[in-house]
Amino acid sequence: MFRRRYAGRGGGANRGAVVSLCTVVDRREASYPGRRLGLPAQGSGSIAGAGRRLAAVTLDWLGSLFVSNAFLDGNPWATLGVFASLHLLTVGTVGSSPGHLLLGMRVERLGGGWAGPVPAMVRTGLLCLAVPALIFDADQRGLHDRVPGTVLVRR
Repeated sequence: MFRRRYAGRGGGANRGAVVSLCTVVDRREASYPGRRLGLPAQGSGSIAGAGRRLAAVTLDWLGSLFVSNAFLDGNPWATLGVFASLHLLTVGTVGSSPGHLLLGMRVERLGGGWAGPVPAMVRTGLLCLAVPALIFDADQRGLHDRVPGTVLVRR
């Protein structure tokens, strides 16, 4: 409608405005979480969705709660310790917690590759504080991923 109404008036000036308007709309539609990081929009290597991440941390927490109730009398601090140990050991060595593995995700460095033990330690410490995981950016990376320079992607 915009093109029909204004395309014939004023020559090139209006035509340029239409092209610019269309370009802006196209850029906004092409934006997706992980684009600024150079990650694909979908499939392997793309940013893991919020629902999948929440389900993974819930599975990890339930597993930690089970171990804590079975062997440590259900102490809440013991549950947090089991959760932290689980994440530190599995993310630091395999690159995924059990919940991540079950739901097809892995933690890796921004440039790609294995996260390593030090980023896993920083990430686990911030994840256990809970609040940093709730503060996230446009790429859906929580503060617990931004500080150590990691990203949670789909396998």
